[in-house]
Amino acid sequence: MSPKSTVVKAELQVSDMDRHYYGMHNLTLAQHPSENEERLMVRLLTFALLADERLEFGRGLSDESEPDLWRRDYTGEIEQWVDLGQPDEADIRRASGRARQVVIVTYSGNSAQIWWEKNAAGLSRLKNLTVIDIPADAVASLVALYQRSMRLNCLIQDAEVQLMNEADSIALRPVYRMTAAATA
Repeated sequence: MSPKSTVVKAELQVSDMDRHYYGMHNLTLAQHPSENEERLMVRLLTFALLADERLEFGRGLSDESEPDLWRRDYTGEIEQWVDLGQPDEADIRRASGRARQVVIVTYSGNSAQIWWEKNAAGLSRLKNLTVIDIPADAVASLVALYQRSMRLNCLIQDAEVQLMNEADSIALRPVYRMTAAATA
């Protein structure tokens, strides 16, 4: 019998001054048995960075045909496909053909840098792709906020993120390696 996912609940208040988005999200995250706390917290941070009332968690690790997060329009078309880690270029191209926007969030320090150096030229042709890197020291700080039941406030202003719970606060600045071309 395979191990079951761990259920993690998060009450996330997002105040994104850069996008003028303000919302409260009651989230349930299924932590896959192979998913560590770092990756789960990066998923939660990514949700905060891209927060929208239609953004939802996909099956991700459990089903490679779905992203880690996605946003669909009211007809079911994929508006935004979000993957974490260092996906293959072929998988990114496939997602780019399926969704209006694709966002890749890397978070593993030096290996993410090596992945980017290897793939940057090929990925630069994808006009609907954004690549964001979360610095390794910030990821380590995120883990300090991890609990099975969390209440977090996220403030985003001038591309800086502050994530706070009742006891701790961390500040980080995601690195935008590539930004999708504006669409009309």
